[in-house]
Amino acid sequence: MKCAHCGQKTKNRCNSEGFDCTGGALELSAYSLAENQNFQNISEQMRAQYGNSQTRLQEIIEFAKRNGFSRLGIAFCIGLAEEAALVASVLEKTFKVDSVCCKMAGLNKDEHGMAKIKPEKFEVACNPIGQAQMLNRARTELNIQMGLCLGHDILFQKYCEAPVTVLVVKDRVLANNPMGVVYGSYWRQKL
Repeated sequence: MKCAHCGQKTKNRCNSEGFDCTGGALELSAYSLAENQNFQNISEQMRAQYGNSQTRLQEIIEFAKRNGFSRLGIAFCIGLAEEAALVASVLEKTFKVDSVCCKMAGLNKDEHGMAKIKPEKFEVACNPIGQAQMLNRARTELNIQMGLCLGHDILFQKYCEAPVTVLVVKDRVLANNPMGVVYGSYWRQKL
């Protein structure tokens, strides 16, 4: 598939007709599974009701309410500790919230053969698998990822028992706005 370069352009036939260029080659029975129906249906209900008028945080709150979730988890980068505290405070108005910092039970880089920023000093690596384990123990029903490093985010999602959504994607250069590289002409030229 090369949808990003399609001559039909997704906004035309795909969006208006649901055009199937696969010729019916996809197996879509997973949408009939109860574990998937709510996620798909609630997402479409929210789009129909709110259109483009909610922030991502508002969407997460509404989505969690409609799914009947009462316990949410936040896995955050230590660099976003203040932001995580604010998000947790907002969510705690409606839900029980467990939060876990990336450096919780941090890993000794020397013991794990990891690259160090300053080789002569002791350094602690993030513990995304530990973050997942802690939220699994708390029996969270939906986990929210805030600014985990690339790779750490993948491990966190891999080991979570509850579904994971993303509130913040880390981009150290563009103030956690990775799409800035697409919208900024300077960055587009550089790439």
